[in-house]
Order: sequence, then C-alpha cells, then structure tokens
Amino acid sequence: MMRIGLFSEDRELQLLLSYALGKEFQILLEPREEAFDRLRSDAGCDVLVLDLSPIQNSLPQRVECARRLIASHPPTVVMAEDGLQPAAAELVRLGAFGYCRKPVSIRELKTMLRRAHGSSSLDRENQNGPSQPEEASSCDRMIGFSQGMQQVYRLVRSVSNLNASVLITGESGTGKELIARAIHNLGVRASRPFVAVSCGAIPETLIEAELFGHEKGAFTGTVGTREGYFELAGCGTLFLDEIGDLSPYAQVKLLRVLQQFEFSRLGSSRLIPLRARLVFATHQNLAAMVVEGKFRQDLFYRINVMRIVAPPLREHPEDIPQIAMFFLRQYSQTYQKSVEAIEPDALALLQSYSWPGNVRELENVIQSAIILTHAKSVRAEDLPLAIRGSNVVAIGEFASGGSFEQQILDFKIKLITAAIRENNGNKTLAARSLNISRAYLHRLIRLGEPDQIFEDDDQQAETA
Repeated sequence: MMRIGLFSEDRELQLLLSYALGKEFQILLEPREEAFDRLRSDAGCDVLVLDLSPIQNSLPQRVECARRLIASHPPTVVMAEDGLQPAAAELVRLGAFGYCRKPVSIRELKTMLRRAHGSSSLDRENQNGPSQPEEASSCDRMIGFSQGMQQVYRLVRSVSNLNASVLITGESGTGKELIARAIHNLGVRASRPFVAVSCGAIPETLIEAELFGHEKGAFTGTVGTREGYFELAGCGTLFLDEIGDLSPYAQVKLLRVLQQFEFSRLGSSRLIPLRARLVFATHQNLAAMVVEGKFRQDLFYRINVMRIVAPPLREHPEDIPQIAMFFLRQYSQTYQKSVEAIEPDALALLQSYSWPGNVRELENVIQSAIILTHAKSVRAEDLPLAIRGSNVVAIGEFASGGSFEQQILDFKIKLITAAIRENNGNKTLAARSLNISRAYLHRLIRLGEPDQIFEDDDQQAETA
C-alpha cells in the first residue's frame, strides 16, 4: 500500500481523495503548515501531495511551505487550480515531481502518484546499490515504470542468455525491435553482430537470396558471391521483423533451417551451420493466420518457443511523460533548440490520447512540437489537432446570444479556423483532418447562410 501525505485545508478534497483513490493508497492528512516535518518523517509517507490553493493562509506562505516540502525526501506532487499554474510550474522547476490541475482527475492523479513512487523507489535502489534483475525498473534502452513494461523487462532478462527462439508480438510502433536489441545486448552475444531484417520490405523473388546468400551465376544478374543475412549475423542475433509477411515458399525454406540448423547459399550445395540466435517479430495474429491457412502451423510452433508481448502505449499511459521527455531531450539537441519541459496541460493531453501509432507516433509528435514551438517548453497549442481534440475549441468561448443554428455555425467556423492554422494554411489537409470535403470547408470560410450550411451537411458527408 502506498502512503500518501495529503497537505490540504480543503475538507471536500480530503474526503474525495480518501474515497476515490481506493485501497492501493493510504491517505495521511495534515492541514497545518507548521507540522510538515511530522508529516514528512514520522508518518513515513511515500509521496506528498500539496494542495497549493490557500484557504486560511496567503499564497506566499503556501508557496514557501511547498519549497520546504520539496526539499524533503519523499517526492512531492503539487495540486493547484488553473489560476495558480505559474506558481505550480515554478515549484516543478524547483524539484516537485509533478503538477495536477484542480478540479482533480482521479485517473491522472493515480498515474502521477504511481510514477512518483516508482521514481523514488528507483532512486533508493541506485543509492543502495544494484537491485536484483527481476526488480529493476529499466532494461537496456527501454523506458517505463508501468507493470506492463516491468513484465517485458523480466521476460527479456530471462531469455537473454538462452538460445531458444523468441517471438515478439505487438502493434506497429510499440518498440518490438527495441525489445529484440535488449535481448541481444543483455546476453552473451552482446559483442557479436545484431542484424535486423524486415521481411515485408524484401520482394518475394529476392527473399531467399537475401536471407541465405548466393553464389556467382546462381540466377540472372548475379555477378559475384554474396553472403546472406544468416551468415552476416554470425554468432550474433538475427532479428526477422514482420515474419507474418513471408510467402508460403519462404516459410518452407525458413522451417528447414530451424529444423536442421543449417542452410546453403543459392547455387551451392555446401551446408553452412546456423550459429546465430533468431528473434522474430510481427504485428499480425499468427495463430489466426494458421487457422486461415496463411501461415504454416509447424513453423509457428518453431518460432513461438518464448513469446514477449509489447504492450500498446494506450495501456500504460503512466509511462508517457518519461518517454516524451526522452524524445524532448533528444530532438532539442538535434534541432539545437533549448526546449526543456512539457507544460502540464500539454502533458495531460498526451496522456489522454489513444495513440494508434504507439511510441513511434509519440516520437513524431514531440519532434514536430519542438520544431513548431518558440517557447522554452512544449505547449498544448504546439500539439496536433487530433491530440487536442475537443479541447481545440471550448464551449465556454461562445456567447450565449443568437439562435441555436447560428451558434452551431460559429462553432463550425472556429473548428475549421483551428484546423487551417494547424495545417499551416493548407485547406486540403485541414478538410481531410476534419473528415469534410474541401468544397464544404470553403463554404464555411465564406460564412454562408446557416440554412445553406445545414442543407449541405448530408452532401458533404458523402463527398468527404
């Protein structure tokens, strides 16, 4: 059970958190500023939560108390209303672990508390010496403290020194190659070559020659002997990505290699022993493909000795801040820009997005935001329209006057204005992002009559 020291004078907030956080968290209350030392030490809190909103005392007193709390050992999470965001951001800069907006989102707060506790635990492990492999919170270059990532780390370590085949499954962009490299780098083959091959990128007519190599004159156009990927990997690791894209003929050839542990170049009868360790990956459901007759069952059993599932990013959103900051540091250096942070509202949008493209999409979003921003931090307006979603235009921005139809028209016009700005003035891309036709977008630009706009609704949906 995680012990949370809640430092707040708001009785309603105390009752809400005590009820909503659940059995995973134990809430220890202390509203008095002069007693923060007892809350910090004697109660043995894992994470401190400071409600910055003052009730009885002034804001400067509250901020000064926050500075003292941040200097204490447990990580501190600041909670504040939007009007106090500058003070909260300053406290984060001074060392607070993070900032949550009020009214508080329980899901967001739980995520931040778990991350803060995980970060504190990792710091203690580093101070006390190396931890046991199964308890570590990172693995090679992979990032994340979530339970799903911890399970991946444990499996990677358990298979790294084995010679068994490994199948890595997961959606596109989840980091399957990163897992394969971690298996290689943490094992006894780390000093040997790591050869990555995308099976889907090689034409069917060339796949055999690419994998196994060929002798001079083996087929039309060959001018010399060439080693294939199996030979180039040597005693290292051969990573075959998108294994589900192999043709039936190539599947037969690969199955024979896995059965006999040897292969031969095209145009040669000399057998070459298989010395490389094989790791496979796919975003497809191979078991379903076996049932459909698209993938050989015997080959599936051969490659599915050990299986590691790369979780989609939407299943571990608590890791998004850490991953995003990694990309922020990387691309800030690449583009020589001094972008140092991600603002809390932008971070909240990143964590609430579904990420169909997973980590690869997150990397592209952070890269784009760094290019666009002119500030020292990534702001919500620097993020793509798809991530900002309904937050692009707030209902509160509209005046209450006017007919219902006129207010709807005003809303549509604001939406297309934001979309055009998001796409740097390109109206075709703006229309595509809103799933409307370009002609309909132009009609909105010309501020057509409301009746005309609604008459065209069905037409534009058909032409979108």
